[in-house]
Amino acid sequence: MSSTTQDIVSKLWNLCNVLKDDGVTYHQYVTELTYLLFLKMAKETGQEQGIPEEWRWDVLETLQGLSQMEHYKELLLKLGSSSSGSSPLVQEIYANASSFIKKPVTLNRLVSEIDKLDWYSARQEGLGDLYEGLLQKNAEEKKSGAGQYFTPRPLIDAMVAVMQPRLGDVIQDPAAGTGGFLIAAQHWIREQQDLFALDEAEQQRFYTRTFYGMEHVQDTHRLALMNLMLHGLDSRPGQGGIWYGDTLSGDGQSLPPATLILTNPPFGTKKGGGLPSRTDFTYPTSNKQFCFLQHIYRALQPGGRAAVVLPDNVLFEGNVGKQIRQDLMDKCNLHTILRLPTGIFYAQGVKTNVLFFSRASSEKGNTKEVWVYDLRANMPAFGKRTPLTREHFGDFEAAYGPDPMGLAPRIATGPEGRWQRFSREEIAARGDSLDLAWLKDESAEDGADLPEPAELAQEAMVELEGALEDLRAILAELGEEVEELV
Repeated sequence: MSSTTQDIVSKLWNLCNVLKDDGVTYHQYVTELTYLLFLKMAKETGQEQGIPEEWRWDVLETLQGLSQMEHYKELLLKLGSSSSGSSPLVQEIYANASSFIKKPVTLNRLVSEIDKLDWYSARQEGLGDLYEGLLQKNAEEKKSGAGQYFTPRPLIDAMVAVMQPRLGDVIQDPAAGTGGFLIAAQHWIREQQDLFALDEAEQQRFYTRTFYGMEHVQDTHRLALMNLMLHGLDSRPGQGGIWYGDTLSGDGQSLPPATLILTNPPFGTKKGGGLPSRTDFTYPTSNKQFCFLQHIYRALQPGGRAAVVLPDNVLFEGNVGKQIRQDLMDKCNLHTILRLPTGIFYAQGVKTNVLFFSRASSEKGNTKEVWVYDLRANMPAFGKRTPLTREHFGDFEAAYGPDPMGLAPRIATGPEGRWQRFSREEIAARGDSLDLAWLKDESAEDGADLPEPAELAQEAMVELEGALEDLRAILAELGEEVEELV
C-alpha cells in the first residue's frame, strides 16, 4: 500500500472518533462508513448509474443539518428497495440498512471530511487498495471484533501463490468474509494473463463466472460487495460474486462445483450447539470447521485443488472428526500441511494450519503421504511489533515447489528442519491424527520472550473492553437498557 493510500486510510479511520462521540461502536463503524463511501466512490469512479439521481452523493453533500440527516435516513431505506430503481448491487449493499448516527452535526462532519480527502490520488492508487486498507485497520482494532473475518494479506498471498489460480478456473470461497481470497486470486490471474488479449466472451466469463463466494453475516456481506466492486468484480444473482447466505444450510448447495477453493472458515461451533441444516453431509456435527471441510472437499471437481485455513482441533479431534479426516484422505490427496505461527490472526492465541489437497476421481486411498512444514516452532511472537510479511513464507513456498497439486519433487530437511514427510501408514498408526509436530519449540519455554507485565495487563484490559463493547451492542439490539458500570 502506498504512503498516499495509507494517509487516506488513517484519515478515514480517525473519523471513528467522531462516530464514537455519537455512540457508534467499533463493530458498527466500517458499516456506517461504507454507506457513505459507496456513494462517494461511485461518483469518483463514474459508476453512479445504479443509483437514482436524488440519492447520489452530490445531493447529500449539499444539504445541511436536520434536512441532511432526514435525507440520509430515507436514502438508506430507498436504496435497499427495488422500488427505488437502484441496481441489484446497490440494493444488496443497502439491504436492511439503518444508520447508527444520532446527531445531524456528526453526519455533516463525516460528509465534509470524506469530501475533503485527496480523491484524485486515491483514484490513481486504486480505490480497492484504499478500502481494503480500511478493512485491515478495522481488523487490527481488537475492539471491533472484525479480526475473525480478516485473514492476513501475506498469508492469503502465499496460499494463492502456491495454488496458482488460472484462467478457466472456477474459484470458490464458501466463507468469504470481506472477499480477500477472491480478490487476491483475481490479482494473480491478471498478473499472469493479458486479459485484453481475450475475446469478449472470454472476458465476460472471467468477470462473471470465475469467482464465487458466500457470506452469512449481512454487514460483512456489504463490505465484501463493496470490496469486490472496487476491484472490478460485480456480484449478480445467478452469476459470480459473493452471495448472501449460509454455506452450512441449503444455500451452500447452490455454489457451483469448483476447480479451486481458497478459504478461512470461521472458528467455533454452530450457534446454540445445533447441527447445520445441510442435509447432504455424510458426517453431521455441530463443529463448523468440520462442516466446512466436508463442504470443501465435496464441492471440488475431480482434479480440483484447495487451500484451507483450519484450527488445530481439526487435526486431532476424535470420533466424527477422525471419520472426516479419514474421508478427506480417501477422497483427496492431502499432500501438504502448513503449521502456522501463533499471533498472526487478530483473534489472539488461535493455533492454525493450512491444509492443501486435491480431489481425485476415485473415492478411496488417494492420500499416500503428507508433507508438513512447521512454521510455528521457534518463530517470533507476531503482532504489532513484529508484523507478519510475505517473506516469512518464502522458504515454505520454495519447499512446496512449482506444482500447485503438490506433485513436484520434495526433499525433507531432517529431524532438525521444518520440512518432513509422513506416510499414510505412519498417520494411521497415530490414530489418523494430523497433529504432526517434531520440533522442540524453545521460545514456548523461554520466559524472557514474554511481554512486560504492564503490556500483558494492557492487552487484557483491551480484550475486556472489547468484550464489554460487544455485549452492550447485543443488549442494545435486543432493546434492553444498558447500565453503565461505575
